Amino acid sequence: MKHTFGICWIWILLLSAVEGNCTEIRVRPGVNSLRMAIGRATAGDTLLIQAGLYREHDLTIDKKLTLIGAGYPHIDGENRYQLLLVTADGVSISGLQLQHVGKASLTDMAGIKVIGAKNVTISNNHFFNNTFGVYLQNASQCRVVKNLIHCDISDEVNGGNGIHAWKSDHLTIERNTISGQRDGIYFEFVTESYIRGNRSFRNARYGLHFMFSHHDTYTQNVFQDNGAGVAVMYSKGVIMRDNLFLHNWGDSSYGLLLKEITDSYIEHNRFVKNTIGLHMESTTRVEVKRNLFQENGWAARVQASCSGSDFTANNFIGNSFDVATNGTMMLNTFNRNYWDKYDGYDLNRNQVGDVPYYPVSVYSVITEKIPVTMILYHSLLSDIMDQVEKVMPTVIPDKLRDNEPLMKKITL
Repeated sequence: MKHTFGICWIWILLLSAVEGNCTEIRVRPGVNSLRMAIGRATAGDTLLIQAGLYREHDLTIDKKLTLIGAGYPHIDGENRYQLLLVTADGVSISGLQLQHVGKASLTDMAGIKVIGAKNVTISNNHFFNNTFGVYLQNASQCRVVKNLIHCDISDEVNGGNGIHAWKSDHLTIERNTISGQRDGIYFEFVTESYIRGNRSFRNARYGLHFMFSHHDTYTQNVFQDNGAGVAVMYSKGVIMRDNLFLHNWGDSSYGLLLKEITDSYIEHNRFVKNTIGLHMESTTRVEVKRNLFQENGWAARVQASCSGSDFTANNFIGNSFDVATNGTMMLNTFNRNYWDKYDGYDLNRNQVGDVPYYPVSVYSVITEKIPVTMILYHSLLSDIMDQVEKVMPTVIPDKLRDNEPLMKKITL
């Protein structure tokens, strides 16, 4: 009887036969109506899901289907279950609201989970109050585009990520809005993928998090008010271009953290009002070019373990400290940057300062070793120490200097 009741809510209409025997199936809320529609459909069919509430869960899509929601129908996990599991290639899902996914200690529960599939498109969906929003595992050439993902996790330990990708390749993550998760976007063992035009804000840990992910590119994203903006760790060949790192502020927060990174590019980004704009640790051959560092606590913190990196043609404006380091050795170079604190001269008027600029202040060196001395920042004592160090340099690393500081800001 229940079976018959469910079928009555499925209107199978031969609205069009675009290719071969492909069919459009209209689905309305009812007991197991969505599950039965998926079961009765054949590869190539389209499910038109009507507005309403569907209390259905663990729906496996193991054939090439197109799911289209009309009026954002709600698929609800009742805070106990996960929702859609995609295992077939070529599936497309759009226009749904996926909500209230549960939480488990052994399973990463998600609104949409893709496992071992390729060419899957997830676009224009709403994800609310889910442990994980979109979860990609062993996926290839999938697209996650223009989704709204939000959760209100209480802490980063108990929360999941907005878009989570593991051991995947050739992904496109584009124009999504993500907030309130643990990490907005998380990549682990993901290669040759693009993250473009997303807004990731107010996430508990990172706006974007890379681990062991090589040859990826992220451009034109906004990372704002996160626990920390972006962390790129143990990866190589990462291109970071045209992003905004804004107001990622806290005791140990930063706009961008690099750890164990090699052969990567940071170009034409804006680091504005972060505790630390750029933190580099054990990095090798990173090119930092044509970026804006403005009104950060520390514009760049370059640990002594870094080598072979080059800062060229960047603007440093209104930062409390331009550069800080934790040692006397400096194996990186600074060339032709603009420093608003530079008070040298340009007698030959070639727009390049005639004396080098030392971007590390004596007070930043002291606060690296004794953080509590920050309480005396902007005091008469700190001013006197800076002036004495300029006359008789003894504390700051001698090799950390820009030999050709620019007299005017660079047009970025």
